[in-house]
Amino acid sequence: MAVQNLLQVNLQTGFGGGEVYTCFFGQALKSLGQRFGLIVHRDASWWRSHDTGASEIHPVGSSDEIARLPFERPAWLIYHTPDRGARLAHLKSLGCRLAAFVHMPLYQRDAAPLRDYDMLFAVSGYVLDGLVREGFTTAFAEPLYGVAHIERGAPERGEIVARSRYAWDTRKLRDRALSWVHPAWQASRPRRVFTRRPGLTLGVVSRLTPIKQFPALFNALLPVLAEFPAVNLEIFGSGGYASVRDTRAALAPLGPRVRWWGHQDDVRRVYPLLDFLLTGLPEKEALGLNVLEAQMCGTPVLAPAAPPFSETVSHARSGYLYPDPRQDDGAGFRALLADLVCGRLPRPDPRMALEHLARFSEEAFRARVARALQALQESGA
Repeated sequence: MAVQNLLQVNLQTGFGGGEVYTCFFGQALKSLGQRFGLIVHRDASWWRSHDTGASEIHPVGSSDEIARLPFERPAWLIYHTPDRGARLAHLKSLGCRLAAFVHMPLYQRDAAPLRDYDMLFAVSGYVLDGLVREGFTTAFAEPLYGVAHIERGAPERGEIVARSRYAWDTRKLRDRALSWVHPAWQASRPRRVFTRRPGLTLGVVSRLTPIKQFPALFNALLPVLAEFPAVNLEIFGSGGYASVRDTRAALAPLGPRVRWWGHQDDVRRVYPLLDFLLTGLPEKEALGLNVLEAQMCGTPVLAPAAPPFSETVSHARSGYLYPDPRQDDGAGFRALLADLVCGRLPRPDPRMALEHLARFSEEAFRARVARALQALQESGA
């Protein structure tokens, strides 16, 4: 039996991991026969070019407009961009029950807004453990995890060409001004085409956001990377001005060994170019969809040995976990890199870690979503 009158809510205006998650969660709902609507921000036009699985899309200008939308009540609203306070209380008074995905761990975060929801869905065991420690009895009893949703459009053909490393936040005056100037500067630069270089290729395939903590990671790893001139670093991703500035500053001593390629739409072409994917630091990361994507594409992962990466990487089978470099001055990473460079450790093929990857398959995700729907039904509308 399907949940009556179900809607997802995602009011982000930028496209990132949470939006990818919204899409594959919607596809799982559709495959289970669960109809739902999707409430999005009207400035986020890219929703209509992605397969969301939604029976209808409701664009709004702000959260205040949700209560005026013509959907039937009672209803379940599942938020990917949590709201709080009077707006949620008003929706409840209109017959709505409220659920939310918790896409961020509670580390150094205010958990109070989550107390307005009737059910919470954690995207990893790490996030779920944080909710339980904070006393959230509304947390669904198992993490939903995710899938490697890499088929987001038609495959791209041709060469991989460098694009802008910036993703401007036009709410900020500085970013708005730079968003007008930078494209002209970028267009004046010589066209750069990706070619693989000799040596060991490490790569970042990610939005360059504060939660990834790339500046702190590379500040800790820089002395180690400097010792291995045969190791190159390729960065595929874009971010805000400050995140890019700080990451560039941390990596500047490596000079031309670091190359920037900007955001690439078709990551299926990117992961096979890398010997290993590098993650950011762990404590602010909830899941890391890029970790799942890389493994599904056959690219092993190097990550600090801590949740959530200890959930998503199988050590020595789908990649290698190393001690947090802030705690051992990079000694563990140094030993690992030395073994990889000289061939003492093999480059594992994550696709052979069948039992590990099965947890992140579409089939396993769909089964977890079915149990989540059952929990919503039993909770009532």
